[in-house]
Amino acid sequence: MEIKNANWVFMDPRLESMSQDYSAYTAEDFEVWKVLYERQIVNLPNAASQAYLDGIKEIGFTADRIANFEEATENLAQSTGWAIQVVPGLIDDDLFFGLLKNRRFPSSTWLRKMEQLDYLEEPDMFHDAFAHMPLLTNQPYVDFLEKLSGIALKHIDNPWAIHLLSRIYWFTIEFGLIREDGKLRIYGAGILSSAGETKFSLSTEPEHLEYDVKKIMKTAYFKNKFQDKYFIIEGYEQLYNSLPEIESILEEELAEKAREQE
Repeated sequence: MEIKNANWVFMDPRLESMSQDYSAYTAEDFEVWKVLYERQIVNLPNAASQAYLDGIKEIGFTADRIANFEEATENLAQSTGWAIQVVPGLIDDDLFFGLLKNRRFPSSTWLRKMEQLDYLEEPDMFHDAFAHMPLLTNQPYVDFLEKLSGIALKHIDNPWAIHLLSRIYWFTIEFGLIREDGKLRIYGAGILSSAGETKFSLSTEPEHLEYDVKKIMKTAYFKNKFQDKYFIIEGYEQLYNSLPEIESILEEELAEKAREQE
């Protein structure tokens, strides 16, 4: 898929007329957001990356108001120039990476029900907003996200390449740890939206590994249970600076895969 125009995403028929209807949220929706927010925010001052803690203030989220994407986009425009793009839920890889390449973060607008507080098969907007969006205020983080997505788009027709890049995304954007002032902190959204994994990821139970592109590409991940390994970066600039290595090792892995298939 060739990206010719930064505004192409708004012309994609899969996103036609997609927007957040804030007036449609019910009293239960506001209560669900409040419960989830208050339950998790108390765990984060000594667990989350400082960039996340700064970002949640900068983007303007509070317990009493469901995230308003129009306001969030206005705030992001002042920091990193990113925007929030409403999507119907899980979307195709080309659309997902295309949005990110064009500095549009895809988010659903539906919230789980009260009886679903602890488990969902598909991420809802609490995960997308509360866990992901605050870090969109951090420039090296979003630069990495944009460029990684550009690499993915170059290989969008190669399932194995997308699979390997999904491991990079998973162990950084979703389940990454960062070392700050000598202490482990969380920046991965999959952890930040989970009280249980917040505690588990920083405990002595899982394996903590230094950020290693090649090792990550060879490491499987779990969707239905806590990870058994977490990779640690020393700073968000490290992610951005690793992009040439990601491209190089990806090419090596693709060449090896091609030889195996000969």
